[in-house]
Amino acid sequence: MESLLSGFVAMSIWEYIAVFFSLAYVILAIRQSLWCWPAAFVSTLIYTILFWRGALLMESLLNFYYLVMAVYGYWQWIGGNVGQVTEKRIVSWSAKIHARWILAAILLAILIGYLSDTYTDAKLAYLDSFTTVFAIMTTYFVTQKVLENWLYWVVIDIASIYMYWQLGYFPSMVLFILFTVFAIKGFITWQQEFKKLEQEQVPTESVSVS
Repeated sequence: MESLLSGFVAMSIWEYIAVFFSLAYVILAIRQSLWCWPAAFVSTLIYTILFWRGALLMESLLNFYYLVMAVYGYWQWIGGNVGQVTEKRIVSWSAKIHARWILAAILLAILIGYLSDTYTDAKLAYLDSFTTVFAIMTTYFVTQKVLENWLYWVVIDIASIYMYWQLGYFPSMVLFILFTVFAIKGFITWQQEFKKLEQEQVPTESVSVS
């Protein structure tokens, strides 16, 4: 408990702002609000700068990717047309499609983990590479409004909780516990919306992709 409290005390005002907008992003994403992407942009911009100044170059580059995806996600959710907004609908991908993505991500994570473990002093190299690769992949799923993205986040967040606990990053661990709860809520909410759209026989964009 003392380590947890000291960790929160050590956080800067900019870190608190970034955490606030990170939580706002998840909550707004659950509601399918376009405002989730501006919130994501602000939080990732702050993290990109903080990690860069802290010489955590890979974390900075990862958050720069999130920054770009915040813009791309907004563009995708409005249907790629600012003048005439067409709301993107939730889709559900088949097990075959997910299997292909998962296999590719696992192979890439193993490769990156091996390189990190062999040629750097990285801690928990394989777990870190797993969470990073799958987070990159799943962020793209969010931009496409893939229903199952929330299930991926549950697994990623749980793995991240363990990793942060092992490394002593207790404030981050608490944050990812909240993310896990929100991811479960997100899946339930999106699943209900998806079933509703199916029952209403909406355009083909909202039906399952096979």
